[in-house]
Amino acid sequence: MSEEGEFTRACALSDLPEQGTLAVELHGTPLVVVRTGDEVFALDEFCTHEEVSLADGEVYDHTVECWLHGSCFDLRTGKPTSPPASRPLRTYQVRVEGNDVYVSVPAS
Repeated sequence: MSEEGEFTRACALSDLPEQGTLAVELHGTPLVVVRTGDEVFALDEFCTHEEVSLADGEVYDHTVECWLHGSCFDLRTGKPTSPPASRPLRTYQVRVEGNDVYVSVPAS
């Protein structure tokens, strides 16, 4: 469920913990940029269950977990991997160039 658009700088790679998240807004779209080791992902920021920011969630095994009710989402696909969420998150293409993270988000 990847959305395509123009690549826009989202943040510096050094702004992301090796196993963590950062909330950003690009073209009016709130996103969470997630780093796990050498990989970086971008998804819609808010949990599809209760509209809670996933930027405060825990990251492990290509998963981000919502801190409020424990819904988990696959970082690669946006699909929920545990309840109570049942709807997927939109995912966005990511490109890392040097210390810059770019995300492809359609302009609104």
